[in-house]
Amino acid sequence: MADDQHEEVSKKVSAEEEIRRGITVMRKVVQGRSRGIILDVCWNNQGQLIEPNGHTLTSFIGALVRNEIPITCDDWRNKELNESKEKIWSEIKRCFNIEDERRGFCMKLAGKLLRGFRTFLSSKFLKDADGNFVDAELPKKYESLISAEEWEAFKSKRQDPVFQRISATNRERASSPAYPYRKGRVGYGRLEQSMQQKEESSETSLPAHVLWKEARVGKSGVPQEEVLHVYQKCEELSQSLSPDDTKGILSRALDVPEYSGRVRGKGFGVTPTSLSVKKGKAPSNRELHARLEAMQAELDALRREREASASTVYRDASDKNSINCTFQPNIPEGISHCQLYLSSPYYRMVGKGKVHNVSGVLLHTRELPAGCLKVSVDIAVDPNAALPYPSDDSDATTVHEAVGSFVAWPTNLICVGYELQENEVSNASAQQKKEVSNASARVKSSGAKKTVARKKPTTKYRSCLRTFLEMTDIPTGGVRTVHMEEGIFGFDHDQMIGNEDFMQVFSHEEIGVTVVNTYIRYLYDKLMRPNGLDESFGFLAPATVNLGLILSRPDTVTEYVLRILMDNKDAEKLFFIPFNTGGHWLLLAINPIREIVYYLDSLGNDWTTYPVMKVLIDTVLQAFRAQRDIQTSRRGANSITWIKVACPQQRNQIDCGYFMLRFMRDTLALGRLMIPTDYFEEFKCAFYTKDQVDEIKEEWCQFMIELNVFS
Repeated sequence: MADDQHEEVSKKVSAEEEIRRGITVMRKVVQGRSRGIILDVCWNNQGQLIEPNGHTLTSFIGALVRNEIPITCDDWRNKELNESKEKIWSEIKRCFNIEDERRGFCMKLAGKLLRGFRTFLSSKFLKDADGNFVDAELPKKYESLISAEEWEAFKSKRQDPVFQRISATNRERASSPAYPYRKGRVGYGRLEQSMQQKEESSETSLPAHVLWKEARVGKSGVPQEEVLHVYQKCEELSQSLSPDDTKGILSRALDVPEYSGRVRGKGFGVTPTSLSVKKGKAPSNRELHARLEAMQAELDALRREREASASTVYRDASDKNSINCTFQPNIPEGISHCQLYLSSPYYRMVGKGKVHNVSGVLLHTRELPAGCLKVSVDIAVDPNAALPYPSDDSDATTVHEAVGSFVAWPTNLICVGYELQENEVSNASAQQKKEVSNASARVKSSGAKKTVARKKPTTKYRSCLRTFLEMTDIPTGGVRTVHMEEGIFGFDHDQMIGNEDFMQVFSHEEIGVTVVNTYIRYLYDKLMRPNGLDESFGFLAPATVNLGLILSRPDTVTEYVLRILMDNKDAEKLFFIPFNTGGHWLLLAINPIREIVYYLDSLGNDWTTYPVMKVLIDTVLQAFRAQRDIQTSRRGANSITWIKVACPQQRNQIDCGYFMLRFMRDTLALGRLMIPTDYFEEFKCAFYTKDQVDEIKEEWCQFMIELNVFS
């Protein structure tokens, strides 16, 4: 009996002799680089690696990760791996022509390949035929990659009872799959490519259930009856469901639940977001503006065509007696209050005044241009907007310069119905004087106090986004998704966004968690990650950390916050918590290492207003301290510091959400982990102005356009 066991162990220890291939080092790729050969990499429209060179890049990443990452690494998100990950990415860039946007895919693939390598080592050398642990020596083949200490630690982890229990569960679950994958290392992306080439198909992608069936066809070329049954059920469902709902079709046919972030039947690298958003290089600002102008031009052409078909054709303006004797149906004869619009470069209101729709009227003794009416400008809404027809008898070229005079205005850009409110003109004039006075004061004080320069915001992106949304099903109940990657809140998910969320911004209503989350995605993409601030700052999800959940499910909130803090326990970091009390937004900024909580409330309250919030945060920080095994005196055990920051204060019942977003934006703009008690000198003010609030709206709208949420 003992001899049999010894023979079994001997066979297992010498299993390396059965592997005839050497360690993959991809010498051809490295040698090609030395000769100046950089390999191109191809991707399908769903962001998956395909041929040519897809398999080569995968093998190259596998070789790199085996050389750079120890097999004892169990957490791919460990910050200590950042230097090694950067080295892996640098080597990939040196050998392959690949965009920076593909870094995330390559790092995820590297993590997957590392897990596969560890599984291979465990299965090949540390288990017998029955799955029992074998205390094998370090295989000579891998002595150049694995140190003796790493091998012993690796074996020790495999003997841990918790690990063995999890391993047994996973092994049992994977031992007899109902529909086994039969394409080896090909993967869904390259399988789809080969099917398209074989069928000479022009389709950019194939339905998930078609790929799923083909992936389960073995060497015989004949699928199993069970596979055909599922495929036939998918075909029947596809007749009654939307073609875009292939994920739902396959899940329904298999009668299994779907998991968040996964697309069944598509393989590695495909997420629900990548199915709806085309992968590619992010457009530059110039390209984005050109695209917006082109789309707006198409909208203007459609609008003019519609208005031309609904209105009477103007007569020749050369006949003085016939000028304006045919009126637009929506502009009454006589003098009427009106709003003045321009359509280029985007459709927006630029002024208010009166339209003079009177037969035979002249403009400064001259005839009006064809298709125009005479208007008097009373208020400049967009002072710098250029006049559609500059006056020849004055120097007025902008709406502001035309206030108090008459100009010609295209009839299709005049909206009748606005009635000038009492004192509005005088108030507008006073406001203009105030702006000039404030500008002078800023110039005088510029030498004494350094401030962060701000541009006066416009409504350009709000107008564009609103126009684009009108062409979609969103106003009638349609929804879209914005992908929130794991690095933002600690979990990967898709944020639903609908018409109500857009209207909160367009109509200046109280904003909800969707607008807050998507603006945080903007801060993460535009301020944090490009500047390396994701190493110093973080966010906690407001949908998980709020007063309602603290009252109903405090354990859930505590576990989530503690997990995020422990994931970042080795470096000082400031975490933002956009906190909703049920009808009000405030900001908590937590530095868990220093045990400091900054409290920023635009209503001027302090943390005693929400005692359960303070108790939970204190409890989490004490647990964080205990898990880090930080020793403190009995007096210091409750030394968590709460600081009320004298932040800008809102002057209405709506702006709390915008102020809270602005607090985070200001902090990230300066990149400081400490928030002064009297707020940052660069942004110190009694309250945020309308322009500063509008700046948040414009940034959000521009980002939504960049994400193409209206498509």
